[in-house]
Amino acid sequence: MDERPTAADAMDSDAAGTCRPVLQVVDVTKTYFLEEVEVHALCGVSLDICEGEMLSIMGPSGSGKSTLMHIVGLLDHPTSGRVVVEGQDISGMTPNELAAMRNLRIGFVFQSFNLLARTGAQANVELPLIYSGVSMGERARRAREALERVELGDRLKHTSSQLSGGQQQRVAIARALVTNPSIVLADEPTGNLDSRSGIEVMALLQELNAAGITVVVVTHDANVARHGQRIVELRDGQVVRDEAVIDRVDARSELVQLAMNTAHTDGVR
Repeated sequence: MDERPTAADAMDSDAAGTCRPVLQVVDVTKTYFLEEVEVHALCGVSLDICEGEMLSIMGPSGSGKSTLMHIVGLLDHPTSGRVVVEGQDISGMTPNELAAMRNLRIGFVFQSFNLLARTGAQANVELPLIYSGVSMGERARRAREALERVELGDRLKHTSSQLSGGQQQRVAIARALVTNPSIVLADEPTGNLDSRSGIEVMALLQELNAAGITVVVVTHDANVARHGQRIVELRDGQVVRDEAVIDRVDARSELVQLAMNTAHTDGVR
């Protein structure tokens, strides 16, 4: 039985003043060197991401939000500070240990989809399982289940050119889910989508969160950020706001309203 907390559990925990951190960032800095110039991308960022919550990290271009996502996703190392994933400090881990943790515990969704163009949806979703050494039959079964979960069970063999942008992003979400991660990190997941497809993707992320998966959405768009339960805003590499979302947007309600508006428009033509 899946014992992950539901979104309601997470909100109850917040109301009680408690947070079971699934991921912790402790006084993290990140400095890049561009030729002879130091660029301070993150300046002492500390952040607890609670188990079962949907968190939005927002800020303008250059604020450090993507750098932070790469660090919490174990794709990059901080210059200083600590990152703790489900109670494990990753500071002393080898590259292989980091890759194993990343593969098993964290699912990634990117703005550009990152799908293999000439490969079908099912084969794309199977990729993380190949690296985990899962058998061919089990890979196929789990990939089909993940695609059915994002309502693409009838598109198993379709390549990227045969899918819309929204469908491609749903394949990417299925790929993120196929390893049964405890955390899904989505970097600008609606950035390459039209308005309706973007709302559909946010509805799917909200549903995954309601099922108990911790979801972190990185975005520059305040409207997208309001789909989460909490917003952390970065500016110049520092946290300038960390607060609960009072007027949270329900993406399914948005879709219903959009359908009603479309029907009304069609009716008056």
